[in-house]
Amino acid sequence: MQALIARVQEQERRLVLPRFTHDDAWALGTLLVGTARERRLPVTVDITRGQQQLFHAALEGTAAHNDVWIARKVATVRELGCSSFLAGLQARARGEVFEDAPWIDAARMAGHGGAFPLTVAGVGVVGTLTVSGLPQAEDHALAVEALEAFLAQL
Repeated sequence: MQALIARVQEQERRLVLPRFTHDDAWALGTLLVGTARERRLPVTVDITRGQQQLFHAALEGTAAHNDVWIARKVATVRELGCSSFLAGLQARARGEVFEDAPWIDAARMAGHGGAFPLTVAGVGVVGTLTVSGLPQAEDHALAVEALEAFLAQL
């Protein structure tokens, strides 16, 4: 568990953007959707900057409930400043269930993988990249893979 936590923390330290514009959101979102379509993955993809949704796409095999999961995962990133996967992993490492913590509103937040903080160098967390539809570790991995590919293009 600790090795996985360290790997996710390293991803969050490493995957920092030089900027994040509306055009960047479109490019990142279409890159991720293209990857998901090639693999025939039933995912919903969401990108925000601040409170504004800049990109949203639901692929075949998804449902409105994926949007509920996205909202809960995004709320976790906004509240804690780390990926929703890391938040859940850290709770489990303490022997706790993230949603059972007294300061967590389980109807509003989720410690499940898929929402990754979009961090701009010198600024901090400015938004979220979220995937919903796969098992949580796979949602997280797909978001990380897309962000790595996007950064490689800059």
